Amino acid sequence: MERARQGLLAASNALDAVRQSGLKADDLAARLAALGPELTKLNQGAGAHGVPQTVERAERVAREAEAVRVEAERLPEKAAEIDHRLVSLRTRAQALTTRAGQVEPVLSELRRRFSAACWQDLQQVPDQATENVRQAELKLTEARAARDAQRWPDATALLSTVRALLNATDESVSAAGDRLRRLNAVQKDPQQEIDRTRFAIRDAQRLAMTGRNTPDPRHARPLDEAVARLERAIGTLEGRHPDYWHFLTETEAVRQAVARVVAQIRDERGAAPH
Repeated sequence: MERARQGLLAASNALDAVRQSGLKADDLAARLAALGPELTKLNQGAGAHGVPQTVERAERVAREAEAVRVEAERLPEKAAEIDHRLVSLRTRAQALTTRAGQVEPVLSELRRRFSAACWQDLQQVPDQATENVRQAELKLTEARAARDAQRWPDATALLSTVRALLNATDESVSAAGDRLRRLNAVQKDPQQEIDRTRFAIRDAQRLAMTGRNTPDPRHARPLDEAVARLERAIGTLEGRHPDYWHFLTETEAVRQAVARVVAQIRDERGAAPH
């Protein structure tokens, strides 16, 4: 009984403190108000309502009052957190607007120097980035309105949407610069990519032969395929306008296939009885 009264008092004090700081906390006030009739029943005593019910009611009121108190005390922190996210996401949206503007020059260099297959999939990036940032800024305005109206769950959900939009934009804007960098490197020296991939294959072949006279066909077959696929990829570099991007995606795919074989060998040897 006493714990329930104390709990209600503590919750009520916490709510008052929050309101003085300019936060409304209407939903918490409503939850606290709903406990009023319960307290009246508690005050009427176990004689009127029975001992087990009174004990259970006292515990429930104490528990709910404690939950309201904890949330009320956390509210200023939550508001500050949302304010901070609003500012940092707006700054990020502005920075992305600037970066999105730098994609067009990158694309025109890609168009000028590389075959269409190397940049075709990036054509939509500038428009998509502009649209994403526009959507993000609309959602930020909605989030600010939700925060001002102290609709915390709405503000939080809107900010998550903004973050997802900006992350996607960030990735696609970075992809264009990254593509140009990688194509420049492979155009200048394709050998580095070839050596890196050959090394991965040789390493896997060595592992497949460790402790054996002949490799297990389940490992040898995909490794032989990897060698053939790499040779085919190298063949595509001949000619006037090689598709360097196809070459890079092929060598990447070969290394991934080899890594899967290595993981399989290690897995089997790890599971084998010693």
